[in-house]
Amino acid sequence: MKNFRELKVWEKSHELTLAVYKATSSFPKNELFGLTSQIRRSCASIPANIAEGCGRKGEAELSRFFQIAMGSACELEYHLLLTHDLELLSHSDFQCLTEKVIEIKRMITSFIKKLNADS
Repeated sequence: MKNFRELKVWEKSHELTLAVYKATSSFPKNELFGLTSQIRRSCASIPANIAEGCGRKGEAELSRFFQIAMGSACELEYHLLLTHDLELLSHSDFQCLTEKVIEIKRMITSFIKKLNADS
C-alpha cells in the first residue's frame, strides 16, 4: 500500500481539480447539472482513482486504477476543449488547464510503464 499524498502525480491532479472547480464556478447556472458537473467529476476522478489504487493490494491493481485515472484525464481534456469551443472557458484558462492535463497524462503514462516493467 502506498501513501497517495506522496505521489507528485496525485498532488498535481489534486491542484488541477481545485483549478477546474474555480474555472467552472463562473459557468452558467443552466450548465450546473450538465457540463459543469461532468467536467468536475471527470477531473476529480483522476486523483480519486490514484488514491484508491494506492489503497489496493498489489501493483496490478494499482496499474488498473492508474489506467482508469488516464481515461478520466482524456475525458477531461475533451471537456475542456468543448467548454472552450462553447466559449464558456477563456482561451487562457483553456490553455493553462489543458497543459496541466497533458502533463498529468504523461506522468500517469510513466507511472504505468514503471509498474508494468517492475512486474
